[in-house]
Amino acid sequence: MDSRRTLLIILFLVMSFFMYQQWTLKDVAKTPGIDSQSSSAQAQTVPNTATSNGIPQAGQSSVNTVDTPSVQASEVTDSADTVRVTTDLFDIRISLSGGDIVRAELLEHAKELGEDARYSILFQEQGAMHIAESGLTGPDGFDNASTRPQYTVSTDHFRLTGDTLRVPLTYTAENGSTVTKEYVFTRGDYAVDVHHKVNNNTNTSLNMALFGRLTQTMVSNDRSMFMPTYRGAAYSSENDRYKKYSFKDIKKRNLEQNTSAGWVAMLEHYFVTAWVPDQNALNYLRTSTSAATNAARISFVGPVINIPAGSQYDFESQIYMGPKDQERLAELANHLDLTVDYGFLWWLAQPIHWLIAFLFGFVKNYGVAIILITIIIKGLLYPLTKAQHTSMAKMRKIAPRMAELKERFGDDKQKMSQAMMSMYKEEKVNPLGGCLPMFLQLPIFLALYWVLLESPEIRHADFALWINDLSSRDPYFILPLLMGASMYFMQRLQPTPMTDPMQQKIMQMMPVVFTVFFLFFPAGLVLYWLVSNLITIAQMLWIYRQFDKKGLK
Repeated sequence: MDSRRTLLIILFLVMSFFMYQQWTLKDVAKTPGIDSQSSSAQAQTVPNTATSNGIPQAGQSSVNTVDTPSVQASEVTDSADTVRVTTDLFDIRISLSGGDIVRAELLEHAKELGEDARYSILFQEQGAMHIAESGLTGPDGFDNASTRPQYTVSTDHFRLTGDTLRVPLTYTAENGSTVTKEYVFTRGDYAVDVHHKVNNNTNTSLNMALFGRLTQTMVSNDRSMFMPTYRGAAYSSENDRYKKYSFKDIKKRNLEQNTSAGWVAMLEHYFVTAWVPDQNALNYLRTSTSAATNAARISFVGPVINIPAGSQYDFESQIYMGPKDQERLAELANHLDLTVDYGFLWWLAQPIHWLIAFLFGFVKNYGVAIILITIIIKGLLYPLTKAQHTSMAKMRKIAPRMAELKERFGDDKQKMSQAMMSMYKEEKVNPLGGCLPMFLQLPIFLALYWVLLESPEIRHADFALWINDLSSRDPYFILPLLMGASMYFMQRLQPTPMTDPMQQKIMQMMPVVFTVFFLFFPAGLVLYWLVSNLITIAQMLWIYRQFDKKGLK
């Protein structure tokens, strides 16, 4: 097959891929503002249901249908009503009403490249919010439809000085029972342990269940065709290892599912917020929306726990707020690492990600790591590249005989086909040998695209000179122009005789089309393709020199 026609096919396939991505994500909304027991208690294994107002409840046969209030997007919590927590990774605000996390800044990640402002993974501001709520629901729970517990703290600012930091919030109910909601932060860890420690100081048993909920405003923003990142909900259950549940899905149909273990999350570009409940319990997963605030919610509720009079119980869960660190996510819960979504080429993207990280450990520069992985890939594909150009050279050599066959058989396609196959066999020519390496590059290209799109360590990663963010497009379009020039030179090295003027014009336009196409790609991806072209040119010059010696000029 003519390699130039193969280029046209590859361009068509790549364009089809990005159009398909755009189609699958067209209904995904995007929020603006950022890139992005020691106890004698017993669990009651009863089915879960939910009220129509948000937080799911345990089965109505066992508990009353109460609910926590919906936080309004217009309700901006005053700093006087929050406690501040500062660690090596976080600058967090926790509301004393309910003990919810209403703001979380990631100190290791800038909002924009070169800015001092930090990335806010959770926030609450006028007209938009993304917050993490949790509490105790059920017939005797402290969080219900009309009120939230008003917690008290010993200080308004907690700071991490050692390896761990405990932030206790306390509340005493009217019946004398107390709950201590405690956040436990660990140095270097984006996962936070959350405890709801209940002391039943009454003369009767109490029944309640733990819930965790993520609430986010649904606001549509423009998306780039070449960077169609997902922002929305996701969950894991026994039936679905990993399932995206977009804002449109939530509007259309609420998720209601009982499952052992499981988790719920909100995803954004490079980052994830996830509630991880007790992985040994039966949990109930649910979504809901608020028409008044245009907010989507995804939540879990654990089993109803019976806490006997005079006893204690500790409801445990974890919340992860940070970059998509595959290793840490895999440790927290089964399939949570799948939030790093490499699409259908995950089996190829994962080893590419591993190899880039491995090379980075030596060179300490992701741009150099991309160059090295390109050299490795082109080295592995060299036998196929040599076969490709050998096939092309043989096809050019038999071009006169091909023209003779066309004159001899004219419109008799059957005889023409038989004669061509006989000639290929005689000359030991594989007509498809010229396109295989190009088609093999396509999945590698797409897999690397997903790696650059999903790997937080490449976000704002510096390379050299003017390239200070490999995850964004080249600000001066120098790399795409160099890539186009390299592609033009490659065409000049392999002039295939073409009698069709239209085909000639199309092939002359190919470097221009690809250059325009690559203007919007991440600089790291363009760097890969440019280096790949340069290596291919060097390989072609070497291979053609060998052809000259063998008379295959």
